[in-house]
Amino acid sequence: MEALGINLGFFLVQLLNFVILVVVLYAWAYKPILKMLDNRKAKIAQSLEDARVASEARANAEKEAARIIAEAQTEAARKVAEATQRAEQAAAGVRASAEEEKARIVKSAAADAELERGRVLGDLRPQVAALALAASQQVVGGILQKEQAYARTLIEEFFSGITAGKMTMVEGVKASGLAAEVTSALPLTDAEQATVKNGLTGASAISFRVDPAILGGLVVRVGDRIIDGSARGKLEGLRQSIQ
Repeated sequence: MEALGINLGFFLVQLLNFVILVVVLYAWAYKPILKMLDNRKAKIAQSLEDARVASEARANAEKEAARIIAEAQTEAARKVAEATQRAEQAAAGVRASAEEEKARIVKSAAADAELERGRVLGDLRPQVAALALAASQQVVGGILQKEQAYARTLIEEFFSGITAGKMTMVEGVKASGLAAEVTSALPLTDAEQATVKNGLTGASAISFRVDPAILGGLVVRVGDRIIDGSARGKLEGLRQSIQ
């Protein structure tokens, strides 16, 4: 060592100083640096993991948002369709109600008009009978009171179609279970209607209507059968017989 110019004592001291320096650097610098690097590496890894989780969460959130928007659009379309259907149904109901109300008003007006027509004709019946009686008096030049009463009876029978309290025109007609409609030139009195009902025993229902066009007498419809005892029908039969 001395031949090489190296002082062994100095060399050992320098070697010891180097070892001490290495130990000190390792203990106070290298280990903290390594620890800091490890911590930084861990933080970077954690940041990358957090970024990945955040990215996945964002992707999932976007998917969930898209799903929610699609469901909302579907639900909105369904509600719009339901609202449209309800509106159409409501409109149809309003139209149907309006048509029903219109039909009811028309039917009520027709019934009221028929009742008023019957009332007016009923009020005119005594006047018509009086005019017919007066006309017959003018023809014969005046008749007795007894004959006047007989003439009035004939006039009443002419308009009611009832002779001697009976409806001879419906004798033998079976009305069992059938509906009957009786048409007269002027409204029948309650007593005359009762006579008609007695003559049509067994009918399921009897309705009365007024038609001045038949002139006098009655037209009775029982089911599909028509018994024409009207003055117009008799005149038409007479016209055809002389042609």
